[in-house]
Amino acid sequence: MLLGVVSGLIIGALGLERYLEDWVRDMPSVSAEVALESLTWAERVAAGLEAVRTVVGKVWPYVVVGIGVGAGIHGYVPQDWLASFMGRDAAWWSVPAAVLLGVPMYANTAGILPVIEALTAKGAAMGTALAFMMSVVALSLPEMIILRKVLKPRLIATFVAIVAAGILAVGYLLNAIL
Repeated sequence: MLLGVVSGLIIGALGLERYLEDWVRDMPSVSAEVALESLTWAERVAAGLEAVRTVVGKVWPYVVVGIGVGAGIHGYVPQDWLASFMGRDAAWWSVPAAVLLGVPMYANTAGILPVIEALTAKGAAMGTALAFMMSVVALSLPEMIILRKVLKPRLIATFVAIVAAGILAVGYLLNAIL
């Protein structure tokens, strides 16, 4: 969470609002409080239940796929092979490699957790596994394609650079501590 806050503060301090797409800057702002004042409690509960139904409907396929991938890693990937490049005594490049490996993938946090559990059970270092997980969730190529609809390429590049640097730092720090 600290990584997200610090990254946001850095990007905010850089004053890169001019790299938002024009239509985003031109949108009128509507206060959420004004919208909520007109809803009754029953309408709020119904809206909340609908939001939960929508989120669960979007998340469950990723959880199932994540469990399947995690089971495959757990059952079929040799522990010695995995530990050789993701383990505690792996080379210096294991964290950047894990980050790069995660970029073309896409999953949400719930969907990638079973994969991370299987990787750590097979001997992957916690920092390397966490760096992989964070890159899958925060830096995936599909995520960048979605962001391109609202951000200009320079802001996307800045976002990727700052977040990737933070992910690498977290991966190395956790590998050193744990």
